[in-house]
Amino acid sequence: MVSIVMPAYNCEKFIAKSIESVQHQTYPDWELLIVDDRSTDGTAALVAGYAARDPRVRLLSQKENGGAAAARNRAIDEAKGEYLAFLDSDDIWYPEKLEKQLAFMREKGCNFSCTAYHKVDENGVVVGRPVRPFARAGYKKCLYYGNCLGNSTVMYRIGSFGKPHVPPIRKRNDFALWLQILRHEPYVYGLDEPLAGYRIRKNSLSSAKMGLVKYQWQLYRDIEKLPVPCCILAFITLLIRKAVGKLIK
Repeated sequence: MVSIVMPAYNCEKFIAKSIESVQHQTYPDWELLIVDDRSTDGTAALVAGYAARDPRVRLLSQKENGGAAAARNRAIDEAKGEYLAFLDSDDIWYPEKLEKQLAFMREKGCNFSCTAYHKVDENGVVVGRPVRPFARAGYKKCLYYGNCLGNSTVMYRIGSFGKPHVPPIRKRNDFALWLQILRHEPYVYGLDEPLAGYRIRKNSLSSAKMGLVKYQWQLYRDIEKLPVPCCILAFITLLIRKAVGKLIK
């Protein structure tokens, strides 16, 4: 079984599409763990409706708003599957995502994988070219290239290294988890086929680019314990990669 981690906060507008994209998977053996982080809109009630109709969908409610990292950790603790996958509450999976990714992992004999994905706008329309992963990447490559894994495409086998928790930082916590896993697993393998849609929202946390700089530095220094020169090198590499990416769009 695949346990799917989905933190949710005030995402009433998009979460139905996310849930239904899981329900439409060609691979049926999954559980969807949705952790409501004290939403103030109708998110919890909407999810409860899906959970009542489909026992594979589980609603977990936080006692207080603690952010995406705490919500993800709650779902990780509750997971019962052999594999752990991640899907944000405004993103979507394509129907063969789980089936193809599991087959890819078995073919490669790997424990940690991601896939290519599309960026989509708030109406679900594809924007630009697919974002493609490295065929294979280790800790250093991921560290110096920034977060090269689309969060909603990641899957790993729990039996290989257990259930590491998401580090407690407000942003970039998914990237921090991938780096933590790569301290135990030599590589993450990328399936070069878009199997998910990453939704670009005008007011999302990830769209606040300047604010992410502080959290990127916090990740390098406080979580990864990198020396200052290594942090600077990582920032320079990241900025160059972003600039090149804009030029080739």
